[in-house]
Amino acid sequence: MTRGKTFIASSLIFLLLAFSAPLAADSIRRIVHPDGTVEYTNVKGSSQKRASTKDEVVYRYRDDNGVVAYSSSQPASAAFDVIRFHCHACDPDSNVNWRTTPLFLKPYRDEIRIAASEFNVDPALVRAVIHAESAFNDKALSPKGAQGLMQLMPATADELGVHDAMVAPENIRGGVNYLARMLKRFDGDIKLATAAYNAGPGAVGRHGGIPPYAETRAYVERVGILHERYAGN
Repeated sequence: MTRGKTFIASSLIFLLLAFSAPLAADSIRRIVHPDGTVEYTNVKGSSQKRASTKDEVVYRYRDDNGVVAYSSSQPASAAFDVIRFHCHACDPDSNVNWRTTPLFLKPYRDEIRIAASEFNVDPALVRAVIHAESAFNDKALSPKGAQGLMQLMPATADELGVHDAMVAPENIRGGVNYLARMLKRFDGDIKLATAAYNAGPGAVGRHGGIPPYAETRAYVERVGILHERYAGN
């Protein structure tokens, strides 16, 4: 092996070791799950199959010295990645008071109004779902690959004709389209439609109602609370 090739090989090994080792051992760990998804978490040890930062977002960016850094606060840097996000309203143990938590009344007002009108969905429900899914974080990414404000899976986004789910207007239109389909499928029953939005229509069908998943039941209840609150504003 030539000297140049040896240097390249050594560099690759270094990079592989760097990215497979714990990151900032006392704060961020990198976990590769059996399904191939990669998660970064600040939870130290867990009996759960998937370690979780619950409803936190972790940002990855390069600091002023060029060092890759991780933070739960959005960095001032213009270039960063959101690498960990969990459905905002899916954690059964959330300590958020959903009846008093601040609402997002102004963001994406026109986009929501236009999409809601096109697909005949209550805009208050759309806003409630966005709040529950991403807390209006248009850069939200889930460990399974769901993207953007309404957390569209890539396959679903393709089916809905969404070219870039990280573009807010496209994401909203696609998400509202999908929500409208769930409402139609379940005869306008908002609880079943939102359960289907969260767990999939197949799960709702198999269980003959809201699936017995703690996450889904928490989600449906919280979307209902948010829907009521947004409708009153």
